[in-house]
Amino acid sequence: MERPTLEFNLPDTHEEGKLYVVDSLNNLNKLNVCPAESQHSLDEEENTGGTGESMAGSNTRNQCLFFITFILTLIITLALVSFVIFLIFQTRNEVDQISSRLLSEKKNIEELKKLNNIILKHLNQSRIKE
Repeated sequence: MERPTLEFNLPDTHEEGKLYVVDSLNNLNKLNVCPAESQHSLDEEENTGGTGESMAGSNTRNQCLFFITFILTLIITLALVSFVIFLIFQTRNEVDQISSRLLSEKKNIEELKKLNNIILKHLNQSRIKE
């Protein structure tokens, strides 16, 4: 009996091995060259098969832009709230000063009325005597 030969139609695994080694070396080089922050984008690139590089970059840019906008909005809001609180205190101080002036003027007016009444009484009495 003849022994059948087992032949498989496998693609050239030697070429695939070379590609795998080159890919691994590229990834290792990227890890050594890129900062730790870009590791996340490298992982996304591997997951998307290399087409997500621009998406990951734009995503991190969008996040950075959102973060900067958020911080600027918070700073502007804090400044506006501080200004409003300052205006409230200033207005309160002014109202207190005006009310104290009004009270003192009210006392002065009452004293003037009393003096006027005393003068009128005196004048009336002097006319009666004449």
